[in-house]
Order: sequence, then C-alpha cells, then structure tokens
Amino acid sequence: MKQFRAGDKIIYHKPKSSFRPSPKAREVYPFEHGEAYHYIVDKFWKVDQVNNDGTIEVVTRTGKKHRLQTNDPNIRKANPLQHFLYRKRFLVAEN
Repeated sequence: MKQFRAGDKIIYHKPKSSFRPSPKAREVYPFEHGEAYHYIVDKFWKVDQVNNDGTIEVVTRTGKKHRLQTNDPNIRKANPLQHFLYRKRFLVAEN
C-alpha cells in the first residue's frame, strides 16, 4: 500500500472517453467501431487528508475534493522534477 501524507502532490491518471479527446490527452485509442475515443488525462492534485479507512482526500486546482483509494493504480506521487515542471498545474485556487 502506498503511504501518503497531507500536502503530498500526486498525479492521477484519469481515464476518460469522448468524441473529441482534449489536447492534453495521451494513450488515445478509438473504440471498436471508431465512434469515440478512450484516453488518459493527467490530473495534478494535492493530498488534503489521509483517512484510516485506506482512502485519501485530494483537492484539485479549482478547489474540488475527491476521495480516492490509496491502492488505486492510477495514483502516483509526483517526484521533484515533476513538482518543478508542473508547478503551475499543482496550484490550488484560493476560495
């Protein structure tokens, strides 16, 4: 199980599907009949709270909160280079 602390910055690989992938989409694959696409978008979030039930609460750049399982394979802690390269994408809006 991954260990997280409040304040950790994470990159969440969010799977999505649509008719038009965004410019930041990666690993873009068409559905079987080509009517839409499946892809991944990286989300840059900050851990707000670590819960005893094996979940973490994260906050997005826009201030939204999500609860994620700590064993979710789509979560990865950001390394120092990613902290630097994506520092603007980790910023959280002040409410």
